[in-house]
Amino acid sequence: MVAAGEYASASEVIRDALRQWKDRRDLHGYTVEELRKLVQEGIDSGPALDGPPIMERLRAKYLKMAEAKGLEE
Repeated sequence: MVAAGEYASASEVIRDALRQWKDRRDLHGYTVEELRKLVQEGIDSGPALDGPPIMERLRAKYLKMAEAKGLEE
């Protein structure tokens, strides 16, 4: 970016990148501490699960419930 002439120095690049990052962060309204908390909640929740197998289990569960009540798809 400096070599291309977009910025006069590397510090100008860093300053602009930080400004853009802060603008985006502020746009979403989260403080750094709130973001840390959200990240920790994600870590604490354990590994992600694949959606399709879960949806198939739920579909089978509710289909069985509907059939038990005399309802069909």
